[in-house]
Amino acid sequence: MVRAEIITIGDEILYGQILDTNTQWISFELDKLGIKTIRKSSIGDSEDEITSILHEAKSRADVVFITGGLGPTKDDLTKKVLADFFQCSLEINEDALNDVTEFFLKRGRELTDINRGQSFLPTKAQFIPNKQGTAPCMWFDEFGVIWVSMPGVPYEMKAIMENEVIPKLVSHFKTPIIYHKVIKTIGIGESYLSDLIQDWELSLPTHIKLAYLPSLGIVKLRLTAFGEDIEKLKLEVENQIDALRPLINSYIFGYNKDEISEVVGQLLLNNKATISLAESCTGGHLSHQFTQVPGCSEYFMGGAISYSNEIKKNILKVSESILHIDGAVSESCVSAMAKSVREKFKTTYGIATSGIAGPDGGTNEKPLGTVWIALASEGELITRKLQLGGNRLQNIHMTSLNSLNLIRRYLLKDL
Repeated sequence: MVRAEIITIGDEILYGQILDTNTQWISFELDKLGIKTIRKSSIGDSEDEITSILHEAKSRADVVFITGGLGPTKDDLTKKVLADFFQCSLEINEDALNDVTEFFLKRGRELTDINRGQSFLPTKAQFIPNKQGTAPCMWFDEFGVIWVSMPGVPYEMKAIMENEVIPKLVSHFKTPIIYHKVIKTIGIGESYLSDLIQDWELSLPTHIKLAYLPSLGIVKLRLTAFGEDIEKLKLEVENQIDALRPLINSYIFGYNKDEISEVVGQLLLNNKATISLAESCTGGHLSHQFTQVPGCSEYFMGGAISYSNEIKKNILKVSESILHIDGAVSESCVSAMAKSVREKFKTTYGIATSGIAGPDGGTNEKPLGTVWIALASEGELITRKLQLGGNRLQNIHMTSLNSLNLIRRYLLKDL
């Protein structure tokens, strides 16, 4: 396994003035090569801090990527620190000087002394051209480690990586093949999921690793296989998923880049079915889940955001007695909403949501996070009560996910 460390340099990153997208992009590209990123660090424009992190990286990484601190101004310290670290001097690199001179000539601009200073590099550096800018890229082979120093400007860094650095890495390192497959689950928490699959997990071969990647309402299981034959790894991972599927099949909604809204949309298309929505507490969020999928007009007909009781009564024809006796957050209310929106939009299915999203409005009988959802079809009505209890945005999102999962399982005849 080739181990990589990524270091970003710049006070502006630590202050939160710019978003560090470089480390995410670099590690993603390294993963494709079978190079494992073991550490990411962001440090300020301090010689001592940069030197300290370089000494640490030397002891744990096979290749170290450094971005930032290569500009022409006095606060750009990377070249000086690298020269001191590798115990060499800064001198004019003729290739770098030719490149920076040509860069300014092409743009009809004068090469100033400060820009000429860009061509001073540590004498132990192998110069790598930067076709997008003037900050140089440097490659070092010192202490048994490869060091790659690149500009922090993302589009410059990416061009250098793609055109120069990645080909050099491929020729320098003999890397293993890494294959990932992500299994996406919904409707079950991480700990419950772990209990269900613990025997399967313990039986995984040593070259296939499992990672739990939980997010709000969804838990992803990432299988990572290491080896030398990509087709063999793919087959082994698929065999493991075949063994896993019977244990948690009801909770699996997709793989890799599948989204729950896309999966539900495809099921509706497969069933030649249409759907409409009556939303109260979700306030259009559920509609957004449907409409973010291209081609959704084939199955999503529209909906009513019936946030107030007046709209529930006048548009969805929820009776006064239901609202007065049971309240808007009740099984009877969402049942009436789902049936009404289905009839009004003439769709195969109607879904309704109503709940107490918070932060106010909860009572002893109906605490914060109490939500009812309903699914109406011809001659059938299914309701679910949710007790969420999170903050407002979380409750809205979770209600939408639960609604999508309800229609998914209904269409799969898995309720």
